[in-house]
Amino acid sequence: MQFQVPPENGRMRFHDLDLPVEIMHAIADLGFQYCTPIQAAILPQLLTGVDAAGRAQTGTGKSAVFLISILTRMFRKPLVGKRRSGTPRALILAPTRELVLQIEKDARALGRYFPSRIVAIFGGIDYERQRQSLNRGVVDIMVATPGRLLDFVRQGQVHLGEIEILVIDEADRMLDMGFIPDVRQIIRQTPPKSVRETMLFSATLTPEVTRLAAQWTKDPVTIEIEPEQVAVDTVEQIVYLTTIEEKFTVLVNLILQKKLDRVLIFGNRRDETRHLAERLERYGLSCALLSGEVRQNKRIKALEDFRSGSIKVLVATDVAARGLHVDDISHVINYHLPLDPEGYVHRIGRTGRAGATGTSISFASEDDSFQIPGIEEFIGCKLHCVYPDDELLEPLPRPSRKNLQPREPKQPRQRRRPSAYRRTTRAE
Repeated sequence: MQFQVPPENGRMRFHDLDLPVEIMHAIADLGFQYCTPIQAAILPQLLTGVDAAGRAQTGTGKSAVFLISILTRMFRKPLVGKRRSGTPRALILAPTRELVLQIEKDARALGRYFPSRIVAIFGGIDYERQRQSLNRGVVDIMVATPGRLLDFVRQGQVHLGEIEILVIDEADRMLDMGFIPDVRQIIRQTPPKSVRETMLFSATLTPEVTRLAAQWTKDPVTIEIEPEQVAVDTVEQIVYLTTIEEKFTVLVNLILQKKLDRVLIFGNRRDETRHLAERLERYGLSCALLSGEVRQNKRIKALEDFRSGSIKVLVATDVAARGLHVDDISHVINYHLPLDPEGYVHRIGRTGRAGATGTSISFASEDDSFQIPGIEEFIGCKLHCVYPDDELLEPLPRPSRKNLQPREPKQPRQRRRPSAYRRTTRAE
């Protein structure tokens, strides 16, 4: 099978990498033709079996880097003989459930023409169901959060002594979330770094992350993709200067007037995002909520509905800022500016992914506009700050009664005790 892609100056094609035809077929199905900067910089070396330590934001195509490398190795070096259940050849560690699910989805897409068994292990869903999945047969690629994986290791359900490739994704977030002790225990169960191939990726290479890379890898190839490239080159950034009261009006008018059909909206707190999602639904906008207070099964359904297009708007806290990969997100909207500049880059990186273009719209009001100078310094350019057009400020009609959420039934009023009784009980 031929995968013809015209050559372009300064761009590497996937079929320049001499990949197995089964993997090239899957890459072509996904519509990928040219490597992103991190793929072009590191994939040719990883395919020779070296270790890697890379600095790259989400949206740069780094997941495809380690997945293509893993699948190619498995294709070229098939195992002979039997393995017991729960004994993976490759282990990918990620800090969040959302990122684990996304990597699993990408692995299945890239490996669709290559027979391999991929299993995702993470907390928040039924333990027994995952245990049964492990016992169903041998595992080739395991994608896991550290805590749940360590539980299965301690129970003797997972055996890491035959790991050939270890990937640690979002290492800086692992540090932030306190997972490094668990990661250390997991790595001790794997073969020595002189035997296994190890890849570590991080959005930032802090001194702590650099020390971990030195401990866990051997003579790694190091590559750094600057965060500014992700933020500025592929995403049009607009900041609307509004009052707190105008924000919601501008948001609804923007979605309706521009006919936006795949919008990711970020807030800073769970209660803020919940309230915002409820208000949007009252105006007839198909909407779902993604935050830490939403049960895992509902979070998975929200993501799938958003991917399929059955809902147009996803309102999220920063739990989704990393690891969320949904194709063709046209707009990311910061309803509240994030509390740190790096969070801004992570959020807007959900659009304009892997060379595509996207639009980021942020609202800056009296309660958070002071964040703008720090963001501008971090991304290395000025943000385009404008006042909303008059059309976006048009007053909203009252929401249709059919879209109003039913109120909770009133609880029967309790009879108030006489004040003398209340004084007595307080004294007691």
